[in-house]
Amino acid sequence: MLKLVGVGNRWRSDDGAGLEVAEILARRAPAGVAVLAHEREPVDLIEAFDGACAVWLIDAVSSGAPPGTLHRFDASAQALPAGLFSVSTHRLGLADAVELARALHRLPGRVIVHGIEGASFEAGGALSPAVASATRALAAALEAEVAAL
Repeated sequence: MLKLVGVGNRWRSDDGAGLEVAEILARRAPAGVAVLAHEREPVDLIEAFDGACAVWLIDAVSSGAPPGTLHRFDASAQALPAGLFSVSTHRLGLADAVELARALHRLPGRVIVHGIEGASFEAGGALSPAVASATRALAAALEAEVAAL
């Protein structure tokens, strides 16, 4: 089974970018692809990995790049840059959860992580314009990538 998991907090502005991508994809995911919106602790992602041969994770990041910049990492091949995924309000971030799953031998064979560079992580519900545009572009790209499999 293939899983697409949007991660974030919709009440912290651009931190909701991963959730927005999941909402877009949930409406048009092909059969055999599960789309999840994950707003809980990142460590709970390990349970979401169960039964998946491949997982795509989408989350907001903060690297100093222009808002809306898309980052792509193959976490099945190497560790994620932990500092990039540090905008979480939780003790453990996305990178920590992926590495814990790797240590526990619960990481699927293929794990692709997409980061969307955020502009604001302050309290509020709206995505910034650049991030909103990036979520639509990434959703279209992921739809094509998954369909090709």
